[in-house]
Amino acid sequence: MRLSLLQKHILLMCLDKGPARNASASVAGGGKIDRKIFRSFYGKTIEPAKEKYQESIITRSLEHLIDREFMTGFGRRTPHKWFITHVSLTKKGVKISQDLLNERQEKLPLK
Repeated sequence: MRLSLLQKHILLMCLDKGPARNASASVAGGGKIDRKIFRSFYGKTIEPAKEKYQESIITRSLEHLIDREFMTGFGRRTPHKWFITHVSLTKKGVKISQDLLNERQEKLPLK
C-alpha cells in the first residue's frame, strides 16, 4: 500500500511520541497525540502548501489513516461532522510505522 509523505510523517511522529517510547505518557494521556504537531511537516518541505489549505490536507490524511485502521481518532462530534483533535496508533499502525522506520535505516555491509 502506498502512503504519502505526510502520512508517513504522521505515523512516524505518533510512533516517536506514543506510549511505547515513554512510559509516563501511557499513564497520563493514554498515548493520545495532539494534531497540532503534524504542522511541523510543512516546515521541512521545499514548497509547502498554502497556509489556508494545510489544515484540510492534514485532516484528510488523518481520515485516510483512520479508515485504513492505522490510527484511532478522538474529537468532537457535531450533527454533520467529526472534528479530530487527538489521534493514537493502533497495533496495525505501530507495525506499519516500525516497517517505515526500518526502511529508512541503511544496511551496513559486513566484511
